[in-house]
Amino acid sequence: MARDHLSTGSTFEAEVGYSRAVVDGDWVFVAGTSGFDDDTMTIVDDVEAQCARALATIADVLARAGSGLDDVVRVRYLLPDADDFPPCWPLLRAAFATARPAATMMVVGLADPRMRIEVEVTARRRGA
Repeated sequence: MARDHLSTGSTFEAEVGYSRAVVDGDWVFVAGTSGFDDDTMTIVDDVEAQCARALATIADVLARAGSGLDDVVRVRYLLPDADDFPPCWPLLRAAFATARPAATMMVVGLADPRMRIEVEVTARRRGA
């Protein structure tokens, strides 16, 4: 089965050399996604706004892959500051209410100091 690489047009993808998502059979692997607006390469400081933007980007690329947030089986939340995680919970709970994926939160350094959250998911397409 062919492997498909999906891009959002982020300059990071070209500079670093990765795809926003890789579709391999029924599986969709979405790279860590931050709150950057990929069209303008801007980011706001608010962690909740960054989380919402990351989830919207993920939902869009999953849809392009023939999947969706309800198909997510694994999610990783990466944050430089653990105190930023609880404000994101309502957004995360709403996004993954149906999927209820296995999840991990890690406190890490991110590539750009303006990034306050990065979300990485793995989804399994149904009926693909």
